[in-house]
Amino acid sequence: MQKKILDYSLYYFLGIGGIGMSALARYFNNYKKTCSGYDKSPTNLTSALESEGIAVHFDENTEYLEYLLSETKKEEVLVIHTPAVPIDHKEYVWLMANGYTIKKRSIVLGEITRSFKTIAIAGTHGKTTTSTLVAHILKSAGLNCYAFLGGISANYNTNLLLGTESSEKETYVVVEADEYDRSFLTLHPFVTIITSCDPDHLDIYGGKQQIQQAYTDFAHQTQADGFLLVKNSVNNTLALKNKRLVYSVISGTESNPTDFSAKNIQVRGDSFYFDFDSINCSLKNLHLGIPGDHNVENAVAAIAVCLLIGLSSYEISTAVSTFKGVRRRFDYRIKNQNVIYIDDYAHHPEELNAFINAVKKLYPGKKIHGIFQPHLYTRTRDFADEFAKSLDLLDDCTLLPIYPAREIPIPGVSSEMLLAKMKGKNKRVLEMREVENYIKNEKLEVLVSLGAGNIDQLVTPIEEILNERCN
Repeated sequence: MQKKILDYSLYYFLGIGGIGMSALARYFNNYKKTCSGYDKSPTNLTSALESEGIAVHFDENTEYLEYLLSETKKEEVLVIHTPAVPIDHKEYVWLMANGYTIKKRSIVLGEITRSFKTIAIAGTHGKTTTSTLVAHILKSAGLNCYAFLGGISANYNTNLLLGTESSEKETYVVVEADEYDRSFLTLHPFVTIITSCDPDHLDIYGGKQQIQQAYTDFAHQTQADGFLLVKNSVNNTLALKNKRLVYSVISGTESNPTDFSAKNIQVRGDSFYFDFDSINCSLKNLHLGIPGDHNVENAVAAIAVCLLIGLSSYEISTAVSTFKGVRRRFDYRIKNQNVIYIDDYAHHPEELNAFINAVKKLYPGKKIHGIFQPHLYTRTRDFADEFAKSLDLLDDCTLLPIYPAREIPIPGVSSEMLLAKMKGKNKRVLEMREVENYIKNEKLEVLVSLGAGNIDQLVTPIEEILNERCN
């Protein structure tokens, strides 16, 4: 008989510092299981895990691993790994050779979600904010809800929200459905949201058609009695034939109708307001706690789902107004009369377009300086022209060297290559260590830092420099 996912006593994570892996570690730690793991380098997230009693180490150390596992029966150990950890990793090789049970993160998440009504949010962009907002609305309304999030919620200061299994209420789990490595195909949601399906991870998929097929397969895994909600452009692209509802940031047309939409979007100060419209419900003058037309669109999807599962308009509108967003998603670090500094996770051309245009809409007439760290050699190569166009929206752009993550360098692919494609005059490539001195000597009105690598390590030093300048 196959073990249930909570029947192990020790859980070991290869790549524990990843946002998805750390949420799983926190989940099992909540059940008083012994949790431990490896990651490549210390981060704020690994420090948080250690403060919660989860042991983390940062070298490929099979002797330590053997010692750690020596007092636990092999059948009581579950090893969870992420594809970001290569198969020639010393600890992975040792664990395989010694016959330990090893499961991918996506498989484990799929097994956990079987116990709940799953709301899964997928998309090249928008899934983290949308899933975090859905979870916030459910929690605010008092529903029994777990959530595995792809970012740190600013409202709850964590990427894992916990419910109560003993509750008599229906229990939901909100998950960010990751398209990388087709991981989302382990999920069979009651509610599926697809926010976008722009090409990405071409090193895995090979081409646009394969990406679209994966999203189509995922959409078809929605439970027969559930709901499939897709953005109108996704609906057109995938040509889904199964039951679905369509949303958009603006109302559709007679030939391309939408079931849910936003109207009368207004910017008042640095806040966004909008009306939500559907056949059965209209919500007026909603205040969204995070800015940007793209986030209004994310909010439309979140509101639609919450209406579909039976929440009231009052519960929804109250929660939307108190939503503080996700760290590193339009994350204001400094906001005063002297300077604005915003940090964001954007690492795809479409994400850069949405973010930069939102900043320009909020601060018309102000000069926008951007610091961008490209993420992955393959992504930089595959979308070099698109990246150049997006970055040219900035008034001034500093590029950092490409963050390789799991990849090895590709000859000819570099930030200098990207810089050469950009048409703007105010541009440069700097090393990480050079950024602080650049900031000290530059007059700034609006500064943004962008990227999915380790650029977040610059956020605190930049804050300190700018705060010192203002004092």
